[in-house]
Amino acid sequence: MAKSRRVRKTRSPIWARLVLAFGLLVSLAGFGGLVTVDKFFGDLTSGIKTGTTEESPGPVEKVSNDKALQGPITLLLLGIDHRQGWGPDDARSDTIIILHISADHEQAYLISLPRDLALPIPAWSKSGFKGRVAKINAAYQFGSERGAGWEGGAGLMQKTIKQLAGITFDGVIVIDFDGFKNVITAMGGVRLCVEKNTWSSHYIKNAKGQPEYYSYDGKHQLPNSWIHKKGCREMAAWEALDFSRQRYGLDNSDYDRQKHQQQLLKSMAKKATSAGVLSNPGKLSEVFKAAGSSLKMDTKGVPVDTFVFSLKSLAAADLITLKTNGGTYASCGYDLGGESCEGITQGTKDMLAAVKNDTLGDFITDNPEFLSQSG
Repeated sequence: MAKSRRVRKTRSPIWARLVLAFGLLVSLAGFGGLVTVDKFFGDLTSGIKTGTTEESPGPVEKVSNDKALQGPITLLLLGIDHRQGWGPDDARSDTIIILHISADHEQAYLISLPRDLALPIPAWSKSGFKGRVAKINAAYQFGSERGAGWEGGAGLMQKTIKQLAGITFDGVIVIDFDGFKNVITAMGGVRLCVEKNTWSSHYIKNAKGQPEYYSYDGKHQLPNSWIHKKGCREMAAWEALDFSRQRYGLDNSDYDRQKHQQQLLKSMAKKATSAGVLSNPGKLSEVFKAAGSSLKMDTKGVPVDTFVFSLKSLAAADLITLKTNGGTYASCGYDLGGESCEGITQGTKDMLAAVKNDTLGDFITDNPEFLSQSG
């Protein structure tokens, strides 16, 4: 297998930075030996829910610590939109990210898949779903129906992507949008830059001039829609998350949203390793617990504390953010009853094949238009 060529450097994802911060804090504070450290780290990760996303799971083979997450690693990261008043089967995965780490653990890649990508979604026995063509973000909903829950939703999403690109995932991580707010709040907000005034499809300005959640989510600006003003600033959790979810009115719609979500992850990573978090054990513990209470994972047999701690190698890795279809819209090719949808280019198929073969460095060197200018 050819060694991937190196590309540009940027920051590591939030969970890698949190793990690095935790490790440094333990080293500096001298918590009293490995047993105490393991117990403390286990306590921090104890709130994370785990399960299996396999359709017909057999006995889970336990993976020893020394063999966990070696070689190339590919993870599926899902951000779930589940709003007040919606039933337990109504959630959709509006953020779909493939995280691939090269075999030498020197480079990590984030690939955002368009939520409106239309493709055949396979049958899923756990929920009784028979399979049909739909937008990819609906796969989570179809898989979670009839009590199949998050494991079914994430499982069908995993199966859909494997059918598309042949990718086998080493782990699946699910977090809801409210959970992201908890993490950002625990860190005390994050700094983001807004390129142009952007109206919100989720918030309005009330009579007192304050932001108020409004379940509109429409395609047209209201007279009192909340405006995210142009400029760079520290944002509270609700504002940072809401800005990163907008697409209507933006020049490149969903591709701009993907870019802003990648910016949010980078800003969270920077804040997680700031002095205010790193040097404060209480704050660090608060951030870990906020993440843990919102996370659901399929670690494929790796104990959850080992799974998270094994990602510490990401702290030294370059993080390269990529965009599907080179940031342009591809013809859908399907009739979804008047719904707008998007297709997938041959270049994107080649990029996903490079994930499978661990040759993304070579692919990006030859196809720089797939690099996302997100930082």
